[in-house]
Amino acid sequence: MIKLQIYCTIPSDNLIPNKFIKRTQESPKDPSSPTFAHARWSRSGFMFKLIDKPKNWTSHDVVAYIRNIASKQLKESGLPGATRRVKTGHAGTLDPFATGLLIVGIGRDATKKLDEFKALPKTYIATLKLGATSDTQDSTGVITKTQKHKNTKTPTENEVIDILQNFIGKQEQVPPMYSAKKIGGKKLYDLARKGIEIEREPNEIEIYDIKLLDYALSPLEGEGGGEVKIEVDCSTGTYIRTLAHDIGEKLGTGAYCDELRRTRIGKHRVEQAVSPEDLDFHDTLPT
Repeated sequence: MIKLQIYCTIPSDNLIPNKFIKRTQESPKDPSSPTFAHARWSRSGFMFKLIDKPKNWTSHDVVAYIRNIASKQLKESGLPGATRRVKTGHAGTLDPFATGLLIVGIGRDATKKLDEFKALPKTYIATLKLGATSDTQDSTGVITKTQKHKNTKTPTENEVIDILQNFIGKQEQVPPMYSAKKIGGKKLYDLARKGIEIEREPNEIEIYDIKLLDYALSPLEGEGGGEVKIEVDCSTGTYIRTLAHDIGEKLGTGAYCDELRRTRIGKHRVEQAVSPEDLDFHDTLPT
C-alpha cells in the first residue's frame, strides 16, 4: 500500500484561496482498485494559479508553458498514471500586446470550473494614443494618422472626462475583426489577416466605471493628439481596444489602444499574481 497526501488546492500568495482540501488515501498499486484513481493527480488534483501575463506572450503560450512544467514534475514524482499530460486552461484571453491577470486552471476539475471566472467583472488600465487609428485598434496594427481630424484642436482634460462619462452603462459593442471570436466556425482574426471583413452582431456589454488617470497633451498645436490613460471596470466580453477606438471617435481625434493591463478579475488582483517563469510547482504535487 502506498500512502499519499493529495493536495487539491494549496493557498499561497499567487493561488486563489477558495477551498483547501487535504486528504490521505491508502492507494493500492492495483489499477483496478477504485482508490487507484485518487493517486492520479493529473486527473483528480486541481488548482487555480494567478498569472501576470508578460507582454508578447499569447494566453495559449502561458497555458502551454505551465502545462509542460506541471506534466514534467508530475512525471518525475513517480506516481501511478503520472505519464499523462496535466489538463490546463485559462479563464479569459488577453491579447498578446496586453499584460496582467490571467487565471490558469491546472487539472481536469479546475478546467471544468474555469467558466465560473469568465463571467466575473474585470478591471483594465489602458493607455490611448490620440490623433491616429490602427487597423487592429491597438499598437500592433498599421497605424494611420487620422487625416480627417488633422485640424482638430486637442481636447482639454475636462472635455476628455466628459466624453469618458458618456461610456458608462449598458451598451452594444461590435467585436473587432482582429479578435478570437468565432463566426461560422472561423476566428475573426484569421479572416482579417486575409483582408476579409464580415458583418458582426453587436454584443451587450456594461461599463461600470471609467476614470481618467492621466492625460498628456501633444506637443504639436492643432495635431489633435495626446495620450490618455484610463481605468475601466467592465463586464465580461468588453473589448478595451474597441472602447479606445470609440472614445477617439467621440473626441474627434481618432485613437487606438497603445498599452493594456488587466488588473482585476472579480476579487482577484494582479498584485497576487506571478509571472509564468516564477511559478513554483514543488508545493502543489502529491507527496
